[in-house]
Formats: sequence, C-alpha cells, structure tokens
Amino acid sequence: MTATTSPTLRTPLPGQPLSSGRRRSKDGERPSYVSTSILLIGALYCLFPVFWVLMASTKSGAELFSTFTLAPSTHLWDNIVALTQYRDGLYWRWMLNTALYAGVGAILSTYVSALSGYVLAKFAFPGKSMVFRILLMGVLVPGVILAIPQYFLMAQVGLTNTYWAVLLPQIISPYGIYLARIYSAAAVPTEVVEAARTEGASEMRIFSRIAMPMMLPGLVTIFLFQFVAIWNNFMLPYIMLGSDNLFPITVGLNGLLNQGATAPALYTLVITGALLSIIPLIALFLLLQRFWRVDLAAGAVKA
Repeated sequence: MTATTSPTLRTPLPGQPLSSGRRRSKDGERPSYVSTSILLIGALYCLFPVFWVLMASTKSGAELFSTFTLAPSTHLWDNIVALTQYRDGLYWRWMLNTALYAGVGAILSTYVSALSGYVLAKFAFPGKSMVFRILLMGVLVPGVILAIPQYFLMAQVGLTNTYWAVLLPQIISPYGIYLARIYSAAAVPTEVVEAARTEGASEMRIFSRIAMPMMLPGLVTIFLFQFVAIWNNFMLPYIMLGSDNLFPITVGLNGLLNQGATAPALYTLVITGALLSIIPLIALFLLLQRFWRVDLAAGAVKA
C-alpha cells in the first residue's frame, strides 16, 4: 500500500513560516485593490456631472429647483421639443456650426501635424533641434493667451465674425505635431523610407502612401484630441464671433445661460442642450476606438 500526499501541502524550507505563500499572495493583491479603487473613484468623479445633467434634463423648469437633484422626471422629450422650437431651431444651427468647426478643423490639424511630425522625425536640416524646442515651448502655452492676439490678426485681414476666424487659428497644434513626431519616429521604419526613395518615389508620395498608413493609430488619437478640444472651445469663438448664427454650442449655450437670470425657464434648455452636445463625442469615441493600437509599431507591422 502506497502513501498518498495532498498536492496542496508543501514542506516548508528551514526557517520559512508556513503562511509565507499566503502572505505573499495577499501582499501581491493589495496594490491591485488600491489601484482599482482609485480608478473607480476617478471614474465616479468624472461621470457624476454627466449623470447630474442627465437627471436634470428630465425635469421641467418648476421641478429643476424644487425636487431632489438626482431624482429623474418625465420631461426630457418636452425639453428637447422646446429646445428645437427656440428661435426656429437655432440650437441645431449651433450644433452644425460646432460639427463644422470641430470636423474640418480636426482633419486639417491632423494632416498638418502628421506632415510636420514626419518631417521632424525623418529629415535632417539646419535648426531642427531649435524648431523642436520652440515646438515644446508652444505646447506649454495655453490657447487662451493666444486668443486676443489671434483676434487682432484676423481683424487686420477682415476675417472676424466668419467661419475662417475659428477654423484657421486651430489648424496648427503644437501638441499634435509633438505627438506625430514621436509616433512617426517609432512607427515608420527608416529602412522603408529609404527603400521607397531608392525606387524613385517622391517625398509626398512616400508620406501619403507609406508613412500615413503606418501612422494611422497615432493620427486617430491626434484627431480625437483636436476634435474634442475644438468642440469644447469657448474663448476663441466667443472673441471672434458676433453673430449668433455662427456660434458653436459652447458660446450659444452661454448666451442662453446669461438670459436665464431673467427667464428661468431657459435653464432647462441649457441643461438639455448640454446633454445633447455630449452624444456626438461619445459616438465618435466608440466609432474610432477600433483604430487604436497598444503597440506603437502596430501600424508599421500591419502595413
């Protein structure tokens, strides 16, 4: 008869306590609990305003200040109808303006950033390091500081109170160029570029047919950053525009909010408009999420 031993029992080494394995397991799990808790707290902190807007948009003007803040109601559709009827659908004009500013501006900015970052990463020219240092300094300058000088520049050429006054200043993004430079240096092999040059391809053809497909995951990230930044931009269009037919959502809702002091019923329109303005951003993130890659070289390998 042979003796059997349990696979879970283990003879400890001399001087080693029996509970060392269990203690090590617990110590290994504790940091994950802490990090998960911090992430959950951060998620709640970020999502609570969205949840509040959702609950508040379901209330009528009378319920907005008289009921519990987080208690839902049944007037969401009524508020959407009232917002649509306000000045013959002016809110949806603001929505289209915002989509124009953010869509066209983000596409142009992404292309310029990709081309500039590719040149900084793959070309050698005098003053390259100085250009990159100036670019890094531009990343640190808040866009609000540049709004007034940009207004004077646009006023000199007669472009204030036009779509161009909002589009042109946002085409150049120092942060987007910085990201494109980092990504193109990692994702576009120099050997591939040199091989294309040997075959006689022009530089623009190499950039558009070889480099850009390899940089696609990074360009999607740059596009999202720019789109969200332009969509939420307030100061630049507030300074540049004077006609409410050209306003984006941020400036238009700010005007409604200011009118709410004399007409409290407009507060529900502001909250409902803020809720509707979030939906395109969520849809865009969900649509472009499949283009993201964890590995920086994924674009190059796939191409």
